[in-house]
Amino acid sequence: MNADADKRFLVAEIQRFCMRDGPGVRTTVFLKGCPLRCAWCHNPEMRGPGKQLLFYEKKCIYCASCELCKNGVHGFEGGRHVLDRTKCSACGYCVSVCPTGALEICGKEMTAREITAEVMRDAAFYGEKGGVTLSGGEPLLRKKSVSLLKTLKEAGLNTAVETCGFVDFGNISGAAKYVDLFLWDIKDTDPARHEKYTGVSNERIIANLKAADRLGAKTRLRCILVNGVNTDAAHYAAVAALLKSLENCEGVDVLPYHSYGGAKAEFIGLPDNGNDALIPSEEQIKEAKSVMTK
Repeated sequence: MNADADKRFLVAEIQRFCMRDGPGVRTTVFLKGCPLRCAWCHNPEMRGPGKQLLFYEKKCIYCASCELCKNGVHGFEGGRHVLDRTKCSACGYCVSVCPTGALEICGKEMTAREITAEVMRDAAFYGEKGGVTLSGGEPLLRKKSVSLLKTLKEAGLNTAVETCGFVDFGNISGAAKYVDLFLWDIKDTDPARHEKYTGVSNERIIANLKAADRLGAKTRLRCILVNGVNTDAAHYAAVAALLKSLENCEGVDVLPYHSYGGAKAEFIGLPDNGNDALIPSEEQIKEAKSVMTK
């Protein structure tokens, strides 16, 4: 195993037996931190780069065990559990004393070696196509992710990376030799609209995608469909044109918006921003697929 196998990463979650994060059966490793702020973010608890306290209000029995927190994060007012997250150091003490699992720390430090060992527990289920997928957050936000991919590859694993593409290209080019497939998010093809809804323009994302394609990196486009935002013919045609311009892209996945991420926002103290009105209709999904996947 390589010398970088002891580099540490902040893992938000490891999901097993995933069927939509690349080919075959996969284990998906979610890393903390993301450069985008998508209005429809499905994993808001993974955006921040550090550890975060999650609070599941429905599990709380108001026993007040967590009031022993040395930082004074927890209080009970008017029959409600109130958290002052500005005081939280994510030390995990409150989690250790909570009897119902209403509190959890999102973000666990793990070495590349430890992550690989955890992923290898599922190796018997991968078959010919399955393997490990790095997701997030944005797994290529930091250069050291290359060392994690190298460690996973040296273990004989098929590797995929789900990326928003808004990272230093050096991270992408460094990772490319250890990645079997990039799952590349194309959230919108309109630069101004992309910036309005994600906080950044898409120009760097598209430029990185084309540069990766010139390197020979295998990609698959992943296009989230959000009703009233990017459900228009011009966007569909632009995705189709982008696909046609790439020599090493194997296709497009159309992913309809869902509102589940809104409830997850509440776990980190943000308002539920889930909006069922943004869910595309079956007709919109069918139309998008008919154009994008030709």
